[in-house]
Amino acid sequence: MKVIFTEHAKDRIRKRKISEEEVIDAIKYPEKTLKREEKYYARKNIGRAEIEVVYEKDNYIKVITIYYI
Repeated sequence: MKVIFTEHAKDRIRKRKISEEEVIDAIKYPEKTLKREEKYYARKNIGRAEIEVVYEKDNYIKVITIYYI
């Protein structure tokens, strides 16, 4: 499935020094996923920290933001 990143998400990736591959991995293989309304919250430990990826899913995945837990 195609994954796109909002400008906000790209900014958070740069600021937090998280790679797009780590974000995609968190979406594909999360340790925990919650769904609230139309948004998904995928958590994953990436070794140096635990991250949460907020995204929407339709015909593609749109990553909205990423943050440390």
